[in-house]
Amino acid sequence: MKVAFDSQIFIGQVYGGISRYICEVASRISKKSQVEVKIVAPMHVNAYLNNLPKNILSCFHSPFSFNFLRLQQRAASMVLGDLMLRFMRPDIIHETYYFKYPLGSISASRVLTIHDMIHEKFESQFPYGDKTSKHKAAAAARADHIICVSESTKVDVINILGINPEKITVIHLGFDLMISPDSFVRHYGRDYLLYVGKRGGYKNFLTMLEAYATSEILRSKYDLVCFGGGAFNDDELKAIHTLNLNPKNVIQMSGDDRYLANYYKNASAFVFPSLYEGFGIPPLEAMSYGCPVVCSNTSSIPEVVGDAGEYFDPYDKKDMQKAMEMVIKSSDLRNSLVTKGFLRLKEFSWEKCASATLNVYKSLI
Repeated sequence: MKVAFDSQIFIGQVYGGISRYICEVASRISKKSQVEVKIVAPMHVNAYLNNLPKNILSCFHSPFSFNFLRLQQRAASMVLGDLMLRFMRPDIIHETYYFKYPLGSISASRVLTIHDMIHEKFESQFPYGDKTSKHKAAAAARADHIICVSESTKVDVINILGINPEKITVIHLGFDLMISPDSFVRHYGRDYLLYVGKRGGYKNFLTMLEAYATSEILRSKYDLVCFGGGAFNDDELKAIHTLNLNPKNVIQMSGDDRYLANYYKNASAFVFPSLYEGFGIPPLEAMSYGCPVVCSNTSSIPEVVGDAGEYFDPYDKKDMQKAMEMVIKSSDLRNSLVTKGFLRLKEFSWEKCASATLNVYKSLI
């Protein structure tokens, strides 16, 4: 069986969850007997491909920077990748993102992974003219089979795109530790709550900020560390001022995985207030470093976190405040969440993800 992954995600993503997912799955499937795997990504910009076995790569890294001649580079890469896929004539083409037209041989069976339906559920939060939803619908319609990363996403795909449930298989993403615990550096300062990643729109950061600000015990004894997501924007700075928070206690930090691991390890709790996630890796990251998780009770989050989180209604700042206070006040609750978190991690592995994906491929041959 010949399996090929197209170039889409690798010409637009240097680092990121989707490209890492494809690399993790492709590298493991390539080790199975009677399976030939190729990632066809000419002129890519992706960092993960540099760490894969050379025999599964039909690609070369772009000599240009990520922004230089970006549109021209993408167009050339798509055309060249299409020609290479047609020449290879694989049995399976796994489309790595959403494109209006099929790439490669039309005789190949097509698999598409849908990670979330954020563009459809939160359309107003994306710029006018964004074609992601339109292209996703076209890719889903032509796919012979669709992989969804959670049951929650599957329900959304069925309801929004009208896809036959028999055409969909749910395969949870894998997870592994980012950095060895030996690399940790102590965090000096007050105890803190940790928020990770982008903060706008459906990520619901401003509601979390209000919940933090209206809690006397949280604002007086705990910093709020926001890792990643860029510097605070004008709306966030205005909210910090309006809520009478000390800017020294609401901290935005950036850095590589080593620094992120440090902040997970030493946080009093990790807070995940998102209104919607297709899967949600950050709670698993927190669990892996023994950080108790306080999180939303919506979309796929309970499916991923299971019994290893203290839940709140993300639309209710009082409920959010109560959940955060419960965790920081009770060492027994924190210890219980940490223990359950380590157990929960065993449910997710890239090997399981790859094996289930290979079964989908086999079902189409």
